[in-house]
Formats: sequence, C-alpha cells, structure tokens
Amino acid sequence: MRAYVFAGGEIYHQYIEERPEEGDLVISADAGYRNATLMGVHTNILIGDFDSLGHIPDDVDEVMQLPPEKDLTDTQVAVDVAIERGADEIVIVGSTAGRLDHALSNLAILEKYWGNRIPMYIVNGQNRVRFIRNSGFIVVRSQYKYFSIIVADEKVKGVSIDGAKYPLVNKTMTRIHQYAVSNEIVKNAALINVKKGGLYIIESRDL
Repeated sequence: MRAYVFAGGEIYHQYIEERPEEGDLVISADAGYRNATLMGVHTNILIGDFDSLGHIPDDVDEVMQLPPEKDLTDTQVAVDVAIERGADEIVIVGSTAGRLDHALSNLAILEKYWGNRIPMYIVNGQNRVRFIRNSGFIVVRSQYKYFSIIVADEKVKGVSIDGAKYPLVNKTMTRIHQYAVSNEIVKNAALINVKKGGLYIIESRDL
C-alpha cells in the first residue's frame, strides 16, 4: 500500500504529478491538511498537536491528537503511523519549505528509514528528494531540469554518475566539499552509484 504524508510548508501543487489513487492511505500532519485540501485530496488520518492548523476539521476519517511537548515532529509521527498501517511506499508532500529546522528534520526521515527498505521520497513541486546508502538509483528524465547529489556522511566513496552532463567515476566526496550540484540528464536517465556512504538525490527546477 502506498501512503501519502502531507506535511506543512509551501508547495507548488500545480507541478506535483504524484496524486493518491484509490486504496492509498492519506495522512496529514497538522498544517499539512491545508496542502492536502489545496490538492483536492481527502485526509484519512489527521495527526498533530494542531498548533499550526489551529483547529480540528470535521471532514477527516480519523484524528490522532498529540501533546504539544513531544520528542518527534508531527511529520515523523505520521510516517511512523503510515508504516504501522502497512505502507510499503511513502510519498511525503511538502515539508521542505518554511522553517529550516523542520526541513532538515524531515530530510533526516529519509535517511532514518533507508534501512527499512521502504521506498520513500519528498516532493513539493519544485524539488523531489530521495536518499540512498551503499547503493544505486536511476533518475529518469522528467519535468525536473536539474539533479544534485548531496553527501550525508563525513566522507563517501565510489561515487559514480553516468548519463549526465557532468559524469563522475569512482570519486570520493566529502560533506564539506559538495561539488555535484546542478547536474543535468543528457540521456533518458542518469545512473547514480555510491559504494560506501549516504547521498541525498535532489531533483529540482527553477520557478
């Protein structure tokens, strides 16, 4: 089952191709309810302390109210609930605009759950973000003009990019020297591999 987690933060909904289908689970994390509503999506489960949303709407199927003082963000709890409900793929909508601390914590969700082998990515219409570790990924040519790889560890080894304007072959990259930004696909797809370490793969467009 695919789950959509709608988080807060600005989205460019007209550019978001990913849309829930029948049988998908839709969870809104607090103000993420507004983003779901903006996209015309019905919320199955609404989760949060509602400090951002300010009220509990009556057109959702289920409400899980959280205390304002807690260890996890509303979005982190929403992802946990999605997994508990049986999700085998998760799309997080929003979460990368607005407060930087929230954006970084939401990016860390991708890294945290990589070991669960549950496909998961974040999309907001301008960016689509994935995380890989000791693995590879094929980035297919799409509406996004650019893609970048951002090192998540102090050092990663064996980084290769094929099918792109700026290829790499078995390079070592460090966190403080991010030199693989604003690449472009020149074929139908680009293949990214990393032998040791973690990378964020970010597809983006100018708006």
